[in-house]
Amino acid sequence: MRPAVGALAAWLWTSAALAQPAAPQVNQLGYLPAGAKWAALPGGEAADFSVVDAATGQVAWRGALTPAADWPAAQQSVRLADFSALTRAGNYRLRVPGLADSPSFAIAADAYAALNAASIKALYFNRAGIELAPEHAGGYARPGGHPDTQVRVHASAASPARPEGTLISSPKGWYDAGDYNKYIVNSGITSYTLLAAYEHFPVYFQRQTLRLPESGNGIPELLNEVLWNLDWMLSMQDPQDGGVYHKLTNKGFDGNVMPHQALAERYVVQKSTAAALDFAAVMATASRVYQPFEAQRPGLAARMLVAARAAWAWAQAHPREFYRQPADIHTGGYDDSQLDDEFAWAAAELYISTRDPAFYGAMKPERLANGVPSWSDVCALAWMSLAQHRSRLTPEADQALIAQRVNTLAQQLADAWQASPYRLAMQTGDFNWGSNAVVLNQAMMLIQGYRLSGERRQLDAAQSALDYVLGRNPLGMSMVTGFGARSPQQPHHRPSQADGVDAPVPGFIVGGPNPGQQDAAHCPLPYASRAPALSYLDHGCSYASNEVAINWNAPLAYVSAALQVLTGAPP
Repeated sequence: MRPAVGALAAWLWTSAALAQPAAPQVNQLGYLPAGAKWAALPGGEAADFSVVDAATGQVAWRGALTPAADWPAAQQSVRLADFSALTRAGNYRLRVPGLADSPSFAIAADAYAALNAASIKALYFNRAGIELAPEHAGGYARPGGHPDTQVRVHASAASPARPEGTLISSPKGWYDAGDYNKYIVNSGITSYTLLAAYEHFPVYFQRQTLRLPESGNGIPELLNEVLWNLDWMLSMQDPQDGGVYHKLTNKGFDGNVMPHQALAERYVVQKSTAAALDFAAVMATASRVYQPFEAQRPGLAARMLVAARAAWAWAQAHPREFYRQPADIHTGGYDDSQLDDEFAWAAAELYISTRDPAFYGAMKPERLANGVPSWSDVCALAWMSLAQHRSRLTPEADQALIAQRVNTLAQQLADAWQASPYRLAMQTGDFNWGSNAVVLNQAMMLIQGYRLSGERRQLDAAQSALDYVLGRNPLGMSMVTGFGARSPQQPHHRPSQADGVDAPVPGFIVGGPNPGQQDAAHCPLPYASRAPALSYLDHGCSYASNEVAINWNAPLAYVSAALQVLTGAPP
């Protein structure tokens, strides 16, 4: 990587693009034949658009642009082009008088297959404790780092059986984001989202190949990748009492070095209620997902369910062990003092996996709202799982309530999409840290509604969310490294900055526009705009808008697979 030159070029391009948007904004990967197809462009004099063959220029479709309307998130006037009726496979561009042609895009039955595979393979590139060999990693091969077989128990995590300084082994796992630490809370929602993708669309993932070290072992590739993280999570449970350490970390963040060059001592830090509950939920989910693979991993599913029960029991005994960052630890906190949603999610997963009605009661379902999920708000994950398994729940489960919670949220999001001048469920206030994950998690909840109701506009709204992160945005760029005509070149991701390879590690979605600009004082280049949907900086310094994170890649994997499976097929 050549950060100085690359970052300056990226900044100059972004600034120029913001000063004068030059072309219609499209999903730069493309569209599914039966899917909704929207493009956006600045409000102007043109009234019509055409879709032309990218090679010949022959017109394949003509249509009228929507009237210009102001979109507050970008502080711009915008028009839209709807060419959903064009279903013929091919490579195209969108043409509007007075603008440059759009980047080329495909209409193809497998439009998101490569993206989906890369979004999962990116997690392999973030594995801890393993050499990435050339046959699996190509030009991103690297030595192994952080074996984590000798990790110290921090004073905050000390117990009679494991006093401060005790060495334990806690290998494997995924680096959480652009740094080299591992966090249970964020691993929880990440692992669950990927396990849910498999539960919902198993045939799709059973056919997928990712070229992993474990390929060919009889376990689907997605589940092989998730297992690398689940094995680490299991090692974070104290076998003496069932409590779960909140994170495994250095005392401070590493510099921009490769994993094998980051040699600071590592610690497990404080057991927390949030970690125990997220762990319990994920292990209860995993116990049923991995049950069919008993021959490949004997006893694993049973071990996971035992571990989930033990973590639940610890959380019941320690309901307010909120994470508090020790004075000598300066890495990510993932601290959360509102845990009703975590208790409900863990109870829901244990109920589904054990069929014990006591867990359904512990959920307190009548009090549990639904919302767009994030690491700190996981109530939606409970409703997702209950809806998925509704046909095998015990009579105690309120089927009407489950459907109501899922459908109401999906209807609200679809209404926001339909009312938006940009055809996006995102509101101005949704542009914050990790805004790209916000829009993808909205899409995931829209898909849950579509799977129950079959209401097509919910699927179309989810498609618009994927379009947004793949280029139909005011920046005119795909937000996934290695995909699209323009994509991030300088993500805040230590391997991408330190590996000596010009192109960043592919398949990662960056955080996206964030008007908070919390990193502005530390960056050598300014943000090009303060408008919420434009507040983005493609520079390695920008942890507030350009970092990668495992929990942001997970909904990208879910949504891209779901659209591939559901578009054109009965819900």
